[in-house]
Amino acid sequence: MILEISYHNPLDLFALFATENGAIFLESVELRANCGRYSFIAIDPFLLLTSKNGETQLNEKKIIGNPFDLLAQEIAKYPLERQENLPPFQGGAAGFFGYELAKYLEKLPAEKKDELQFPEMAVGFYDLVIGFDELEKRAWIFSSGYPEQEKKSREDRAKLRIDWFLNRIIQATELPALANNFCEEKNIQSNFTCANYLQAVQRVIDYILQGDIFEANISQRFQATLPLDSAPFDLYRKLRSLNAAPFAAFINMAETVIASASPERFLRLMQNNIEARPIKGTRPRSVDRDEDQRLAQELLASEKDHAENVMIVDLMRNDLSRVCAAHTVKVPQLCGLESYATVHHLVSVVVGQLQDNLTAIDLLRATFPGGSITGAPKIRAMEIINAIEPTVRGPYCGSIGYIGFNGDMDCSITIRTFAIKNNVVTYQVGGAVVVDSDPADEYAETLTKAQAMLKALTV
Repeated sequence: MILEISYHNPLDLFALFATENGAIFLESVELRANCGRYSFIAIDPFLLLTSKNGETQLNEKKIIGNPFDLLAQEIAKYPLERQENLPPFQGGAAGFFGYELAKYLEKLPAEKKDELQFPEMAVGFYDLVIGFDELEKRAWIFSSGYPEQEKKSREDRAKLRIDWFLNRIIQATELPALANNFCEEKNIQSNFTCANYLQAVQRVIDYILQGDIFEANISQRFQATLPLDSAPFDLYRKLRSLNAAPFAAFINMAETVIASASPERFLRLMQNNIEARPIKGTRPRSVDRDEDQRLAQELLASEKDHAENVMIVDLMRNDLSRVCAAHTVKVPQLCGLESYATVHHLVSVVVGQLQDNLTAIDLLRATFPGGSITGAPKIRAMEIINAIEPTVRGPYCGSIGYIGFNGDMDCSITIRTFAIKNNVVTYQVGGAVVVDSDPADEYAETLTKAQAMLKALTV
């Protein structure tokens, strides 16, 4: 059942649900060509799937096994016909996929320190989704009636669910002004000292010179304690205002809050057409117009940054070729310049056609985690990341998004993101290391990428 409703600011509407378990907000804060058009609110899931250390919980039921298998089995129970010319997420699974899910796809070394114990996968199954077209300023409620299976029962449930939501949003009001800072900068700690990070970059360069890899992404994690009375949704609101992004997200699930302002699409699947938009190559923005333009041109002219990007494009082409029809993987954009609130990036576009007998989960398995945040070759790069980084990555460098019951998928790379649990907030930033990397420059790049998160916490 689909009902068009009056368009309201989706941020104001979602505020009604932000503290509820299973509430998800996928927001396009910034409109861009081919991405950033739609926003979605998904609330009150009929099923929650969370996974950690080989054990997956489906609501109250615990199952031992591969969480990708279980996710695929559950999604298959709820087929849904695609409705054209409407926001594409019309009901389905949505949530986050942590970086360490890679261990279910490849044989990797034992994990490092994991004191925060974020879920490896946390996904809700949603019969009720509100889709917003940010270009045309229109909105619809999608209600599938699942998990009911009999036609009449599904129709009855779908109508009840729409009525329930309409009654809830009567309470929506304009949000109050944001709070002041959440913590002092001096109280934010990294899991690397500057000296240790420089050494880590040099270790990667040594691996490259030995022939192990061509490139690896090394990150540092920042951590702080939030005040007990702080509202994570307010932190998200600050982040999105400082770092407008096409793949912003707020997720409240499994005692974890994710607040993200990611610029990077990992994968979009629509009617078997795949698009990936890997980012590699960064320069800071400047308030001085001439200096800002100089930095952008410097990035476009940089052989090092182009090499970083091309290596990841080749990796992505290889990953997609595992699940795409022959001769359909192409690169319509290589190293294009895209400018965001705090940084300039080089962005490439890789497309392909998924084989007819495969699904979004097959595509996810073949490509996860994204090559732009691992390195090349991917498996050896992940082994080196494990050897160098002192803690697990958790949600960082995984993915956030939806897998529709209609077969479509859209998900981001989890960067420019806060992960919060038990009032501890973390954010992580990294960069690609290649043979001609300068350790000091690589360290400075991580701080540039962290700028929006730091300001959201402290300004």
